Amino acid sequence: MGAAGRLRVAVAAPLSEENCSRVRQSEPRIDLVVDHALLPPMRWPADFAGDPAWRRTPRQQQTYEALLDSADALYGIPDVDPAALARVVRANPGLRWVHIMAAGGGSQVKAAGLGPAELDRVAFTTSAGVHGQPLAEFAVFGVLAGAKGLPRLSSQQRDREWSGRWTMNQVSEQTVLVLGLGGIGRVVAAKLHALGARVVGTGRRDVDVPGVAEVVHPGRLVEVAPTVDAVVNTLPGTATTERLLDKRFFDALRPGATLVNVGRGTVVDEAALIDALDSGRVGFAALDVFETEPLPADSPLWDHDHVLVSPHTAALNAAEDRLIAELFAANATRLLDGDSLLNRVNTVEFY
Repeated sequence: MGAAGRLRVAVAAPLSEENCSRVRQSEPRIDLVVDHALLPPMRWPADFAGDPAWRRTPRQQQTYEALLDSADALYGIPDVDPAALARVVRANPGLRWVHIMAAGGGSQVKAAGLGPAELDRVAFTTSAGVHGQPLAEFAVFGVLAGAKGLPRLSSQQRDREWSGRWTMNQVSEQTVLVLGLGGIGRVVAAKLHALGARVVGTGRRDVDVPGVAEVVHPGRLVEVAPTVDAVVNTLPGTATTERLLDKRFFDALRPGATLVNVGRGTVVDEAALIDALDSGRVGFAALDVFETEPLPADSPLWDHDHVLVSPHTAALNAAEDRLIAELFAANATRLLDGDSLLNRVNTVEFY
């Protein structure tokens, strides 16, 4: 830790002067070191990687790295680059904490390839919880779109077809499976419950979550699949969750079910999903994340009539930068006071 119980924080990711002031006011024991000329311009809120065309000069890069190497803590992964993270961890033996802008930042830590001693020395925290409300709203939007037949409505409007009338499904009469009951999953469950849906959640242990009627172990997904009308994934991308929703799951799913993915694209086996869409086993899919991003131009998902493609933008909110800054300041207070950090990355499974 810095001198006299202070914390020297190097700003490694874009942070407005307004939010710099907010951090300093929230925790006066922080010495915030920031040079805005060394940080890429953001193209939209929370664009922490910044404009890809922007480059530092060699001298600026040297100054930037020296700033990072002098800090007790980092606000953001340098250039959102795992290799840059590994460099600073190894070059700065005084580094004790790195805050990651993403909610699912464990994958970035894993990609840095740090050793056990390095993972033990440096605490990593994520911005989990900041994105809960906007992602939950997108999830509800997806479930509603599936229930109300958005693909059919869109097709008929495009073709100027005034068909006969038909009954639409009611979310209030549906069972929705929410994968993951972390910060995002709990908000999703509460909103769906408020609409009258019966919510089934997944967890490795039995927990009592408001709005969740039943918690099932992830190992029971195929068993539960025939009983649900919609599935919302909020899980992070880990070795345990990779392609958790596979052919066996989709084959067992109730025909015409809705799938919404606001977690990580790697949780869904996209080839199996496409087959399930073609067969009608999945009636509608609202996808904000994908196995490969950007979604390749030749992916069948782009042209599928029963798929809504969102370019990983459902979490974006005008308040995100401020909320992350406030979360960081609160965690800095906890660190300085010797309390446990919020959203600490599990460096065994990296979530």
